[in-house]
Amino acid sequence: FAGVEIIAIHDGKTDAIQVGIRGLVSTLFLADLKNKIRRGMTGVIREGRHAGGKAYGYQPTPGQPGVMQIFEPEAEIVRRIYRETIEGKMSREIATGLNQDKIAPPRGTQWNASTINGSAQRGYGIIRNPLYAGEIVWNRVHMVRDPETGKRISRPNPESEHKRTPAPHLAIVDRETYDQALSMLEGKGRRGQGGSNTRRPKRLLSGITRCGHCGGGMSIHDHHGKTVRIRCSRSTQSGVCGNNKRYRLDKIEKTVVTGLRDQLNHPEVLVEYVKAYREERRLDADTAVRERASVERRVADLDGQLDRLMKAMTRGILPIEAVEAQYAPLKAEKEELEKRLVDIPAAPVVELHPAAITRYKKSIDALADRLASLDDITDSDVHKAFRDLIDHVTIIDREDGGVEVEIVGQLTALVGKQTEMLGGRMVAGE
Repeated sequence: FAGVEIIAIHDGKTDAIQVGIRGLVSTLFLADLKNKIRRGMTGVIREGRHAGGKAYGYQPTPGQPGVMQIFEPEAEIVRRIYRETIEGKMSREIATGLNQDKIAPPRGTQWNASTINGSAQRGYGIIRNPLYAGEIVWNRVHMVRDPETGKRISRPNPESEHKRTPAPHLAIVDRETYDQALSMLEGKGRRGQGGSNTRRPKRLLSGITRCGHCGGGMSIHDHHGKTVRIRCSRSTQSGVCGNNKRYRLDKIEKTVVTGLRDQLNHPEVLVEYVKAYREERRLDADTAVRERASVERRVADLDGQLDRLMKAMTRGILPIEAVEAQYAPLKAEKEELEKRLVDIPAAPVVELHPAAITRYKKSIDALADRLASLDDITDSDVHKAFRDLIDHVTIIDREDGGVEVEIVGQLTALVGKQTEMLGGRMVAGE
């Protein structure tokens, strides 16, 4: 397509046959290399050495690849987690205590309940890691590459393929403590499942509710019959948010549905909003274009001055001292203007086509009809329509003890891929 030939050092110009053969050879080479690496890592595990990354509570031994040793400051934190788990504390309570004590987590900046619980399927997490009881387990997952995104994704291997090797010198807790903590963790998980693996139906606002205190997401906290209450996830998981209040999800949903239905009954208001938005963006775009042109002219002028100074110096017209005195401030001004060019936003004008307005009116009229009955809000089509119109819902505590719900919508239904938001507030019932 580009008209560029590929020429190899030894074989000269390549053709379609050579490209195909070399591609096949490269694929076979990588597959063989993968098998050799895994065979070597299996030998490392068999010798009682570590074939993965550094686990929390351990540190590498200098000059001895794969030989890990206990890092006592972190090991004491591991023992604390096991001890508090056996005492009956919930994982989120343990994580909150660690964050309050300003103890650095294995990754990131905060301890979360998931750091302690991990995944039963993958064997991750402080409580589920058998390394802390003196057993190395390797080959629990394998990596595959997503052909669409190119990202590597881990998938669990069958337990029959796990490689296990005793490593008593790496035990931070004894086997009895490990088994007891793991048993309590799994017992809590079974009780939380309620004897059923059936996933609850997705709620109307799932994934789009936000805490008004910290901006974090909110998740279901508990159930009392048909009543569902939600709570700030950051408060629940890591204790970094001081908002531990519970909110009735049914009342939040009713408030959002009622407010949105009222808005949809007057679509001309939203259309007028977008028209005003378009005009404002046009003014912003004009201002940005003028500013950019002015800065670019000044940068070109400075380039000319700097170039003339250098030519004057090389020809001996000006001494070096005189050039240095003039060159430095001009160079500094140019660099500052170039940074300013980067900061000047490109402000594309959002075009509001009549056909888009017509489609939008039809869609919101249909959604308004579906929302006429609050009993219909679990329908999958209604869920999709909500995601097209709403970006997120923020729950805000009022000074009088009431709750205010802020709905932030998006203009994607009208202006394509733009992500500009519009919003409004309403009061939730007590």
